[in-house]
Amino acid sequence: MKVVLAPDSFKESMSASQAVAAMGRGVRSAMPDAEVVGIPMADGGEGTVAAVVDALGGECITATVADALGRATQARYGYVPAQSLAVIEIAAAAGLELIGPQDRDVLRASTFGVGQLMLDAADRGATDFLIGLGGSATNDGGAGMLTALGAEFTDAAGHRLPPGGAALAQLHRIDLGGLDWRLRDARIRLACDVSAPLLSAGGASAVFGPQKGANAEDVETLERALTRLVAVTTTTLGSALPDRPGAGAAGGLGFAFMDLLDAECRPGVELVAETVGLELALRDADWVFTGEGSVDAQTALGKTPFGVAQLAARHDVSVVIFAGRVADDASVLLRHGVDRLIPITAPGVPLVQALRDGERSLARAVEAMARELSTG
Repeated sequence: MKVVLAPDSFKESMSASQAVAAMGRGVRSAMPDAEVVGIPMADGGEGTVAAVVDALGGECITATVADALGRATQARYGYVPAQSLAVIEIAAAAGLELIGPQDRDVLRASTFGVGQLMLDAADRGATDFLIGLGGSATNDGGAGMLTALGAEFTDAAGHRLPPGGAALAQLHRIDLGGLDWRLRDARIRLACDVSAPLLSAGGASAVFGPQKGANAEDVETLERALTRLVAVTTTTLGSALPDRPGAGAAGGLGFAFMDLLDAECRPGVELVAETVGLELALRDADWVFTGEGSVDAQTALGKTPFGVAQLAARHDVSVVIFAGRVADDASVLLRHGVDRLIPITAPGVPLVQALRDGERSLARAVEAMARELSTG
């Protein structure tokens, strides 16, 4: 029997790699002759760097970059030399969680640090970039990122614009002549589960601006600024596509990546699965065990266990999801290719204890499931 282990991290309890190891102990204890293949997974958000680096034998790199407010911060990204692959979570540089609630300023927050991470990776030889969009403090349409890469955003007097989305209302010209050629030619894939366009009531400013501290007046300011960005981008390139799904991700960073760097935008779990070779591992598997800290009906909106189940269905592989918490409404997953939902923590166990004992609990739950399979 072949069992593929493809969990996400169990937040605050274990990383995806630790979950793979715990699952592996459980399977081997019950089925010592089974073929076990472990592939740490993620959905493009937090934990993606660790999952891909662990799966592909890469390394974690730390670089000093600017956070969303221009302050120096230590940001980590992944690099896999054998594939010239850089794995970047944009939140490591421009993340909302890096900014205290009292300091958040979405009008001047910038993605400059994201571009700095990309340049650091390019200096190491990266030609392939997997970038997780999510958790940003920014709404600058990616102007900061492009500025770090060598582009110039200027006003009618020829002065460079200050950082932040609000400044784009004064945008007159985008000069791409200095854009680092390595990033022009690189393959860039965006792990993005946000389908929002750049503009309108469903766009970056209106939907996500308030989550980053924008009030109603700020939202109007940012919407006007991004509208100006689209107009000048159209003049610069001859066209612009602000309505593409994902253009509004990370405060419009998706727009900059797709329109100006020809990036490809796809669901996060799909991209990660492709990168770490999950589909190849599933082709002759009997079972796949996946999971994460909490599973509910929202898991079917693109989280890792659901993505793994969808991929497994293509190859007629049975799926078991393990989770610290399995909500009642998670039963909807049983109608989408999932065979079993198994909580690893007994009812009533205090959360602190459940998190502390996560690896042991997961190994025990997997062992019990494996024994059930081995006895028919």
